[in-house]
Parts: sequence; C-alpha cells; structure tokens
Amino acid sequence: MSDKPKVLVTRRLPERVMAFLAEHAEVTCHEEDRGLSREELLAGIRGKDALLCLLTDRIDAEVMDAEPGLKVIANYAVGYNNIDIEAATARGITVTNTPDVLTAATADIAWALLMAVSRRIVEGDALVRSGGWKGWAPLQLIGGDVTGATLGLIGLGRIGQAMMRRAQGFEMEIVYWNRTRLSEAEEAELGVRYASLDEVLQAADYLSLHVAYTPQTHHLIGERELRLMKPTAYLINTARGAHIDEAALVRALREGWIAGAGLDVYEREPALEDGLAALDNVVLAPHLGSATLQTRERMGMMAARGILAAHQGERPEHVVNTTLYER
Repeated sequence: MSDKPKVLVTRRLPERVMAFLAEHAEVTCHEEDRGLSREELLAGIRGKDALLCLLTDRIDAEVMDAEPGLKVIANYAVGYNNIDIEAATARGITVTNTPDVLTAATADIAWALLMAVSRRIVEGDALVRSGGWKGWAPLQLIGGDVTGATLGLIGLGRIGQAMMRRAQGFEMEIVYWNRTRLSEAEEAELGVRYASLDEVLQAADYLSLHVAYTPQTHHLIGERELRLMKPTAYLINTARGAHIDEAALVRALREGWIAGAGLDVYEREPALEDGLAALDNVVLAPHLGSATLQTRERMGMMAARGILAAHQGERPEHVVNTTLYER
C-alpha cells in the first residue's frame, strides 16, 4: 500500500510543480484548460487525502463532506476567501496558502498598471498599430506626472510596502491608511505618512489598493470614495475586485470624477461591469499579478510541500487555521 498522499489538483500547474507532485504523491489533475465544474469537483475529491485548489474554486462544507478523509486543502494563492475556514477547522482539515512568494510580482504589476494608465501606453499602442498615428503632436495623449506625485496606499502589508519602495525610486510622497497604524518610528524609517482613509483619497494622485478581502473591505471604494478623489487621480487595484464598486467606477471614469484606473482584478471576474471595456481611460489586465514562471513555480512548490508536511503529521510552514495546531 502506497504511503503517498492522494492529491486532487484542480488545474494544471507549471511543469516543475507537477513533476514534484508526481514523484511524491498520487496525483489526479484536471487537464482541460478551464476550471472544474461543481459536479467535477465533488466527484474528483472522493478518495483523496489532499486538495490543491485555486482561488477560483469554491471550497465549502459540501466539498469537504464529499470526502471525510480529506486532511489538507492547499490554496494556490495568498488569499483564501474561497475556502470556508470555519468548516475546515471543525473537520480537522488543515488549510494552507502561499504568502510572501508573490509579493514582488504583484507589486510589479501594480506599478506597471500605474505607469501604463498615467502615460496612456495602451492607447498609444493602439494608435500606432491602427495606422492612425500621424507623428508627434504637442497635445497628443497627454497623461499625468508620476515622479514627485503623491501615492496613496490603502494597506501597508508586504505588497503595499513593496509598492512603496518602487514609488520611492520615483521620488513620490507616500501617504497610507492601514487597519493598524505603524509606530511613528516605523513611519519615519519607511518615509511614509499616515492619514485617515478619506484623507488618503483626497491627497492621492495615484491610489493603490493592497488590503485583504473581508466583509469590511467589500466595496471599500464606492461612489462616495470616488467622488472624494481628485479629478486628476488614478485608481490601481491588484488586490481583490470586490474592493471596488465596479458600477460606480464605470460612472466615475465615464463622467470624469477621476482621470483613470488600472485593474488586474474584477468584482465578478472574469465578467466585467457593462461599459468598462469600452472606456479608454482604464487599463485592464487579466489577473496577472503572480504571472511569472518563477513566482507560479514557487507558489506551487509551497503548496505541494504543505500537503506533504500535513500528510506526514507535521505542521506546514504556512497554515491558515492555526488553531488546529494549538490544541
């Protein structure tokens, strides 16, 4: 009898990760380039010791109860709002995530969106490709300054601080709001200024969101908040789509409450709010935050090693429901 864990992987991961799993586990992988249907997930989990799932997979009590022997759920993401943590804990199922490894890649995408929307790179690319560019003109595709501008950060965790460091290279003033304020000594060391959420909204030339998704941060940026921002300001979101009321954002972009937005995540992903895709003053990326080969491999290896540790009765490095190991 094999002592290798039986693992369901809900979508194919980078080859290095799949090879590692094949060596150390009995792997069942959904090979089609799409997410599992609910029925496929419920059927696939039966007889498995572990589940390696994506943020797009809804893992609730029904899924867990489809296989009472399930020991570990490894989420291929930092966030885990797709998993019912309370239900997993009640059933003694370890839940792991993949923090730290995607910090730089996500901050890079946030910075790329900031630069692209402020300097109108996507519009310029389309103009050149269309054959409609007639040469340099003094008022053509005028954007906003980045160097010396004010960056407002909503959330100053790992990714927020990585974004802060990139902004400092552009001599930006950095003002932040966080659920827990840093000490004055930490603020001085980092070179940031704390303000209330409303004050950050009003001060920012660029507002970048880096908070976890919770019921309290659902629609954190809605009509009221968008109207507080400068008409010359840009909104960047690489965190969770539902932080923003997307319908209000479409109105804000269409009516000029703000100058533009750069988005990597969406409220009802992959669907977009009606009218969003038709706007020129928004750059839309298809959830590329962690999309480098090196980052995706590191995420997968972290998830795989967490599964092996839990199967061997050890505590994985990154456990979400830590109370299981405090009893």
